[in-house]
Amino acid sequence: MAIAFVVRGGTADDYDRVIVGVDAWWGGRSVATMLPRLFFQHFGPWTFVAEKDANIIGFLAGFRSQTDERQAYCHFVGVSPEARGLGVGAALYDRLCADAAAAGCTQVFSVTSPSNTSSIAFHRGLGFDLLAGPATANDIPYVPNYDGPGEDRVRFVKRIGEAAVSQVISND
Repeated sequence: MAIAFVVRGGTADDYDRVIVGVDAWWGGRSVATMLPRLFFQHFGPWTFVAEKDANIIGFLAGFRSQTDERQAYCHFVGVSPEARGLGVGAALYDRLCADAAAAGCTQVFSVTSPSNTSSIAFHRGLGFDLLAGPATANDIPYVPNYDGPGEDRVRFVKRIGEAAVSQVISND
């Protein structure tokens, strides 16, 4: 079932609307500390919200790399449980990739936990490739302690813009 929603740039005012419900979106798991206000306040061009009937049903907090301007990064993406499977997460990533390509980026990166099989499937379904890691679990490579002790991460990259075109041409 398709639903009508809008993806727009996030604002500092959106943070308070997102943060109050983010833990509930993860089934009560404490994830709010992973989403600081600074993404909505200082990375506005790279942070997006999805709205339906003036309610935020999804968000993506990202940024353009300060180290390599060809790279963009999704720090956190979330979709309300009632809107999952309806294309909201894909639309948020589409916006990030389109804006990143327009800014000259050729890659978008993201990470998730090796235990988050739905996130891994979601990213792979969007065309993200798995990056190599020194460890594997269930044939999924990951980096132990990537985000600190016990914070293992699966790393992804999606080629966009000219990089995606050249990859398709080279695969023929």
